[in-house]
Amino acid sequence: MGKVKMIAIERGLSYVQIMAQEQKKITFRVLAEKASRIFGSSLAFFVALCFIFLWAISGFYFKFDDTWQLIINTATTIGTFVMVILVQNTQTREARSMQLKLDELLYGTKNTRDSLVKIEDESDAEIERFHKEFKKLREDYMAHRKRNHE
Repeated sequence: MGKVKMIAIERGLSYVQIMAQEQKKITFRVLAEKASRIFGSSLAFFVALCFIFLWAISGFYFKFDDTWQLIINTATTIGTFVMVILVQNTQTREARSMQLKLDELLYGTKNTRDSLVKIEDESDAEIERFHKEFKKLREDYMAHRKRNHE
């Protein structure tokens, strides 16, 4: 039985409903990636600067009234809201991808501690303990290298 059919049975949905949900996820991912690339470009930064400059210059024409200020406040609020969602989506995808790559390396390495494979599930105190342990290992390694190169 295919993966999609199993998911449909588990969720009590039809095959078509599951495929529609998956297509929405793919569409959002593709749009979010394209938007991140576009809005993260130097051209987008330049366009934003031009927009702000034109808005500032237009203040003389509109006599710097409340509507003039409301336009920029509304535009920046909406823009910020959308950008936060895009940044969060991008960071979440990158973090998950990086974690999977690291997991693959850990699974393929001999003498890997099981506790490191799922370190993201550990408490902050446990992660800090690992951090201190690896800091000491790094310092010992650097001291060893320095001794051998002298």
